Amino acid sequence: MGVLVEKNKNQRIVTFINILGRLKKQNFTHVFLATASLMLCLIIWQSLAQLKVNLGLVNFSYVPTPVEVINEVIVFFQLPTALAHLEASIIRVLSGFALAGIVGVTLGLIIGNYKLCASFLLTPLEIIRPIPAVAWIPLAILIFPSSEASMIYITFIGALFPVLLNTIHGVESVDPRLIASARSLGAAELSIMREVIIPGSLPNIIIGLSIGMGTSWFCLVTAEMISGQLGIGYFTWESFTLQNYNSIVVGMLLIGALGMFSSALVRWIGKKITPWYHLRSC
Repeated sequence: MGVLVEKNKNQRIVTFINILGRLKKQNFTHVFLATASLMLCLIIWQSLAQLKVNLGLVNFSYVPTPVEVINEVIVFFQLPTALAHLEASIIRVLSGFALAGIVGVTLGLIIGNYKLCASFLLTPLEIIRPIPAVAWIPLAILIFPSSEASMIYITFIGALFPVLLNTIHGVESVDPRLIASARSLGAAELSIMREVIIPGSLPNIIIGLSIGMGTSWFCLVTAEMISGQLGIGYFTWESFTLQNYNSIVVGMLLIGALGMFSSALVRWIGKKITPWYHLRSC
């Protein structure tokens, strides 16, 4: 009996080591491919910009090279206002994103779970959804007492609909048999929402939050056009008006990098709070 137990234990250890080996190999492959892709993009960019390629429809004569942009990044972080630009943008995006998360998830749960509420709420929301962020600038200035509130509103409206629609889809994708089983066992509506619907729709909610974080950064330049004070979006727009092309690319890359890392952080947190979903997917 002891021999069998020891044999099973050894088999489990070997299986665990094999799984770790496969995961390390997969991670190395992903990192290698991501690095190779990034390097290829930089090489193509450097070649087109350095050779000042002009293809008629596309002209790279005035596009700065990656080397020039890297030098400009160093110059940017030597500015006395560099950290203030970053701090202002991060606070605006996080404020708008947090509001969008609260409103979008709450409305999504209500609309996805109650058909009458969906009939009442979806039509005005669907009318608002296609309106681009830049079109909200005049109305945001009129509605809100401060430019800061207007900028937060525009990042909020950018993140709201990805969160809302993914939450609705998540609620609708919950197996109705689970809800019926909970009701048959005497669960109250609030308990069904808390124990069945929210856990079942969480993976979709996380996807919506991740996309919403990206769109918040996407709307940042539009938001910071309102007030010429601080922010990466404002820095990018100011560089455009001054025709400082190197700084324009620096602002674009900073927004892209911050958006990528913040979206990745949302996905990472999502994996931590939905372990059952990722274990099932493996």
